[in-house]
Amino acid sequence: MASSKVVSRVLNGDRLECVVTPPKGEPLIMAGAATDPIPQFEKTGLGTHGFLVDHAWAYALSRYQAVDLPDREQQKNAEKRAEEARRVTEWVADLAADLSDEQKLGWCSACIEQHGHRKVRRSVGQLPAYLCNGCGTPTWSCSGIGCKNMAVRDRAALKMQPYCAEHRHDIPGFAKADGKLAALNEYAEFLTYDKPNLARTAKAVGLAGAGVALATPLAYYGASVIGGAVGAAVGGFSGAAASSFGLALLGGGSLAAGGLGMVGGTYVVAGLGAALGGSLGASIMNAYVRQDKSFHIEMLKGGTGIPVVVCNGFLSESGKGWGEWKDIVTRRYPDSPVYRVHWGARELRHLALLGGGGAAGYLGMAAVKNVAVKAAKSAALKVNAVAPALVAADLAKNPWHVAKNRADKTGVVLADLLARTDEDSYVLIGHSLGARAMVVAAQTLGTKPGAPRVHAAHLLGPAIGAKSDWNSLTATVDDAVYNYHSKNDPILKLVYPAAQGGQIPAGFSGFVPVVDRLKNIDVSGLVKSHHGYHSHVRLEDASL
Repeated sequence: MASSKVVSRVLNGDRLECVVTPPKGEPLIMAGAATDPIPQFEKTGLGTHGFLVDHAWAYALSRYQAVDLPDREQQKNAEKRAEEARRVTEWVADLAADLSDEQKLGWCSACIEQHGHRKVRRSVGQLPAYLCNGCGTPTWSCSGIGCKNMAVRDRAALKMQPYCAEHRHDIPGFAKADGKLAALNEYAEFLTYDKPNLARTAKAVGLAGAGVALATPLAYYGASVIGGAVGAAVGGFSGAAASSFGLALLGGGSLAAGGLGMVGGTYVVAGLGAALGGSLGASIMNAYVRQDKSFHIEMLKGGTGIPVVVCNGFLSESGKGWGEWKDIVTRRYPDSPVYRVHWGARELRHLALLGGGGAAGYLGMAAVKNVAVKAAKSAALKVNAVAPALVAADLAKNPWHVAKNRADKTGVVLADLLARTDEDSYVLIGHSLGARAMVVAAQTLGTKPGAPRVHAAHLLGPAIGAKSDWNSLTATVDDAVYNYHSKNDPILKLVYPAAQGGQIPAGFSGFVPVVDRLKNIDVSGLVKSHHGYHSHVRLEDASL
């Protein structure tokens, strides 16, 4: 049987057309601008297979970018994306053109939904293949004894036992992936795996061109291709930054794909609303917890008021219990249940290299000033919007940036957990990088209709850039976001700008611009160190 073909062309200006012609049946015709993440097409025939549509459009975008992008390196990356997208598109179109009437009902490891999977007619000796009726992803049966669920299938049909997302521990369990929590501290039971990890020793080889683990939910092996194409088209980004942006915009960014869509201290969360409290959120949360073994939520006290969630940051006390939170929280919210988020123990511990003893620690204040001067002189250093270029020589190992990125992920995961509860609203309180996590949590909650509101947010010396459109932060807040900032905080005054290429943190100067329900509280006269907020600040009360 002849093979399928995919071609694309520029109609006029930046208007693109992409045509997938199968060996039999009607072709799929897609059209759209070179900046459109999703094309226009008829949802019949090949158009019912979302996996195929995504890759075909990624091919068209990448072909256009291979000519349009500003430098040869970016063009070469686009050419590679286009070639991989072409191969996948034509392969799936071949499968879709030869479907039988035989079906298997089971959970799909790509969309984490229960669907029928239509079997593809295969020659004798060929490995089986199915297409999910829901998302169109190629699948095949899980090798777990008695398991009726479906694993994601690779184009090369790797000679390894396929396991579903449940048996790979990519999710805690199919049936509870969109489950709810009666209370926030029930998260541990939610994350308990329903099945054993049968793929623990499995080796996923041959995926270098894909860049993503084979069966990660909603981050199938073509995710880097799709994310890269969309990120370059819509945001003008390149490399891993384009992949993160594109996947977040489409609602498919996961930790395995390098994502969650962080953009230079603010967040592309437009696609995350549908994920919160659902199966995608569960897969993101599961991946995060597997990375951060220290993550847990501790209930500090019960109560009948609005639940309060506190989150520690740099130079906060570690361990269990209240730490430095009891007085500052109970004075303002005496009747509320209080939960404490523990996260990033390793990352926060490594920050002692920058801030031990409440000042510059082992780095030394003189060294910090020297770095800050170098940062100020690096005016020509252009900061990429998704992955900021840093003064630090070794970004991957720089303790501040590792911890900062962990805080971002913590905020998204916390938002998913909050969205699974039946509470109407929460009070979010955080210090330093913990305040950053609370900003992300509030912004992410704002993308999901019907999610719990944020009654109030109290941010103590937040380690996040001061300038942004903060309407995304206050949109879900009923009372106000209170930012307690101090110009006498040496960490935010010297270390943060040095690490962030001169960027000024909100915990030093206040948020700008000030929008409705955003209040900057200058506590410079009270707070002289980065760990001095808890003992010297009283949380604002709008009712007084």
